[in-house]
Amino acid sequence: MGSVCGSTLALMDAGVPIRKPVSGTAMGLIKEGDEVRVLTDIQGIEDFLGDMDFKVAGTDSGITALQMDMKITGLPLTVISQAIAQAKEGRMHILEKMLAVIDKPRSELSPYAPRLLSIKIDPDMIGLVIGPGGKNIKGITEQSGAKIDIEDSGKVTIYCNDPEGAALAKRIIEGMTRKLSEGEVYFGKVTRIIQIGAFVEILPGKEGMIHISQLADYRVGKVEDEVAVGDEVVVKVREIDSRGRINLTRLGIHPDEAAAARAAAQ
Repeated sequence: MGSVCGSTLALMDAGVPIRKPVSGTAMGLIKEGDEVRVLTDIQGIEDFLGDMDFKVAGTDSGITALQMDMKITGLPLTVISQAIAQAKEGRMHILEKMLAVIDKPRSELSPYAPRLLSIKIDPDMIGLVIGPGGKNIKGITEQSGAKIDIEDSGKVTIYCNDPEGAALAKRIIEGMTRKLSEGEVYFGKVTRIIQIGAFVEILPGKEGMIHISQLADYRVGKVEDEVAVGDEVVVKVREIDSRGRINLTRLGIHPDEAAAARAAAQ
């Protein structure tokens, strides 16, 4: 039953919330004729040499699990009752020693504990997250190291051993599926430049374009004169056209809006 106690301590140490700690012990039995002895089994010897292996696990409120192996036929209820009572005494002693080490789950989840995150997206966005031939979801998996399951209802479950990887996958999916509104201000990164403008990733997996005429409040000769790939810029959603394309601008952004957008991106 060491695995029960060890698992409980490991869960609490990892910050996993549990209702109550569980301890356990095993009871052995030696029967010679009419004489019976119930033994508290902490080494496993009785499991090999004795007539019963009776495992009992539970909290301070009661029993949560029982398991028995027997090598004899039949057992009086009085013996079972004795074994349960004796097991309780053993369990409570072990539980006391466990709680002396750690008496409740830690307030924060361990950075080494695997993460399981769940978010809800619009079912109409499922195809966008998956992408053609699974391109998008494969990219998210490769980038974050997370395993991602998507249900028809729009429920997305993210599994990852790395908390940062889980958070990254969540941010990317939320960014891809977020519905933008005209007038919103973002702090993004220039991803590519063409003759008529620059593309900026304003959310993970979501790009918009700044037309050359929207790069500055004066005439710009070449896009490269104002921005370069990798530059971080503050932009406003100027328009979302009928094809869902996002048109951005660097004009008409209040300093307070710019500061808020930078803070939100951190």
